[in-house]
Amino acid sequence: MPYTGDTAGERIGRRIAEVRKARGLTQLQLAQRIPCSKSLIAQVERGHKPATPSLTAGAARALHVRLEQLTGQPYEGPQRGRVYGTIPDIQAAMLSWDLPDEDLPVRSYDDLAADVARASALGRKAKYAKLGLMLPPLLDELSTACHAADGLERERLFGLLSEAYTGVTAIAYAVGLFDLRSQAMDRVQWAARESGDPLRVARTQWQRSTLFLKAAAYNRGVRLLDRVRHDVGEDITRMDAPTLSVHGAVHLRSAMFAARAGNKPTARAHLDAAADAARLLGKDANHYGLEFGPTNVAMHRLGVAVETYDGPEVVRCAEHTRLPANVAPVRAGRWYMDLARGWLDYGNRDKALAALQAARRVAPEQTRNHPQVRETVQTLIHKERYSKESLTGFAAWIGLS
Repeated sequence: MPYTGDTAGERIGRRIAEVRKARGLTQLQLAQRIPCSKSLIAQVERGHKPATPSLTAGAARALHVRLEQLTGQPYEGPQRGRVYGTIPDIQAAMLSWDLPDEDLPVRSYDDLAADVARASALGRKAKYAKLGLMLPPLLDELSTACHAADGLERERLFGLLSEAYTGVTAIAYAVGLFDLRSQAMDRVQWAARESGDPLRVARTQWQRSTLFLKAAAYNRGVRLLDRVRHDVGEDITRMDAPTLSVHGAVHLRSAMFAARAGNKPTARAHLDAAADAARLLGKDANHYGLEFGPTNVAMHRLGVAVETYDGPEVVRCAEHTRLPANVAPVRAGRWYMDLARGWLDYGNRDKALAALQAARRVAPEQTRNHPQVRETVQTLIHKERYSKESLTGFAAWIGLS
C-alpha cells in the first residue's frame, strides 16, 4: 500500500525553503552564501536529496537562524521520552558548579572514579536515559569534592569532573539542545584546566571543535585543531599511547573539517596521518574517551567519503571494513548512519534502509534522535513509489507517521 504519512513539514529541506523565501532569497542566492550548487538546494528543498549536516549548518549560518530551527530539534513524540525528562535535573546541576553542598557526604576518589567510569560506559553505549539519571547527583558530589580538596587530589578530582561534564555534552547533542551543549563544553574546559593535565586540555579542545562544525565555521575550527596539534607535537615516534590517541583524533577531526569544506586532498592527508598514528599505537584504545585506533580511522574514511559524495569509496569502505565486536555502540551507530546516507547517495535504497536498521539495533537512542536518520528516512519515503512495511515501520518508530 502507498505510504500516507505526511512528512513534508518535517523535512529540513522544507524548513530551509520557508526561511529562504521569508528572507527574500532565491535558491541561487542561498547557494552562493553557503556555498554549494543551486541544484543541490533545489533537490534538498523538494525532498529528492537529504539535507546533509554540512548543508544544514551552512544554511543556518547563511539564513541567520539557529540550527535547531532547521532540524526541528528537540523532536516531539517518542524521541523526547525518558532522555529529555532528565534535562531539568542536569541543568540544575550545571548551574550549581560553584555552589558546593557542604552537607553532602563525599565518597572516596576511587568510588567517584568508578562511577565516572560507569557513566562513560553508558555514553559509549548511547544509553542516554540512564546516563541522564546518573549525572546530576554525580556532578553535585564531584563539584563538592573538588572544592573541598587541594593539591594532587584536587587535580585528579577535576579530571573526573571534566569527564562527567562530557556526558552532558553527549546527551545535549543527542536531543539537539545546543545551548546546553555549549554550556557543558565551557564546564568541560574549565574542569580540564583545573586538572593540570595538558592532554586532557588538548582533548577538550578537540571536543570543542565540534561546535565550529555545527556553526559551519570551518576556518576557525581548523585553526583550533592546528593549535592543538602544535601543542601536542607532530613527531609520533616520540609519543606515548595517550598522546598518540590525542594526536590521531585531532587529525581525524581535521579530515572531517576538510571534507565539509570540499577539500578532498587535505582530508585524505589527515586520514593518512591518523592511520600512521594508529599503526604505531597498534590497537583500538580509549584514552580520554577518544576511541582512537585503526577502527576509528576506517570509520572516518567512510565519513569523509560520504561528505565528499565519493560513491566508489563508500562501497570500498562498506566491503572492506568489519567492525570489531567490542566497538563502542555509539561509534557503531554513527558508522551505520553514515553508511545509510552513503548507500542512499549511491542509489542503493535497500542497503540504506538495512544500515539504518543496523544502527537501530546497536544504538537505538542515538538513532531515534539523530537528524541525519530522519532525513535519510524521509528521502527514502519520497523515492519509494509504494511503501515497504520495513520502511514505514522504521518511520513510525522515529515518529514520522
